Amino acid sequence: MAVPQVNKKLLDELEAMGFPRPRATRALHFSGNSSLEAAIEWVIDHENDSDIDQMPLVAVDINLDSPQTFHITEQMKIKAQELRTKEHKKKEVEEKKLERQREKERIRASKDLTEAKQILESNEKQRYLALKKKEKEEEKRAREKILKKLEHDKVERRSRLGLPPESPSVKPATHLLQEKTLQTSLPLKSVTNAEQMRECLRSLKRNHQDRVGNLRGGMEFLELCGFERTEGDEFLYLPDDKVDMEILNTAGSELKSAMTNPFFGLLSV
Repeated sequence: MAVPQVNKKLLDELEAMGFPRPRATRALHFSGNSSLEAAIEWVIDHENDSDIDQMPLVAVDINLDSPQTFHITEQMKIKAQELRTKEHKKKEVEEKKLERQREKERIRASKDLTEAKQILESNEKQRYLALKKKEKEEEKRAREKILKKLEHDKVERRSRLGLPPESPSVKPATHLLQEKTLQTSLPLKSVTNAEQMRECLRSLKRNHQDRVGNLRGGMEFLELCGFERTEGDEFLYLPDDKVDMEILNTAGSELKSAMTNPFFGLLSV
């Protein structure tokens, strides 16, 4: 199969008029290479053919050279111009159709992208809220654990000092200020603990030495206040988590009495 041979002069004239080479070749071939007008008429009749712009193929080459010079009439030019205009409009319609289709696809893609972004933001927000909720729950459990540990240590410390356990009932808010004033002026402590402190102070006052730790009763008094011995019994220290203001207030009250009362310890054996 080969491209059919057509009149070259007619082919050049059709191309000069704006027809693509495949269409011009097909028109000349199927119109019999008779004339330029016949070729244009064929194009008009077959402009809607799907293969009009495909190069025709034939089994036998046809060599038809016309010795005559064809004259392009004004009518031919008008028809050629009409064909070009019609073809141009057809391409514009197709291009507009394709552009509308592409615009629809862009809108659809933009909509899908927006929806995907909204879903992603929603999922991210849910993950963030879940994480914050988990952190708050962990903080709450940690606080409860610390409070339980502090309460447990306080109970053990009161037990070692011989103090009675605190009442589990919640104290009324109206009595908090009165109780605080009472604790600073006259701490309410167990008689046993206060008596032990007084005995230590009596012993200190009878000995009249400079350093509390070197006196009989001095170490015991500090330990009753919450101080603990270091390894080797060289030092005493008061841990932050074992500070009990109630005990310290009682110790302060007893110590003040021992320092200001001239008869403190004189009546005890």
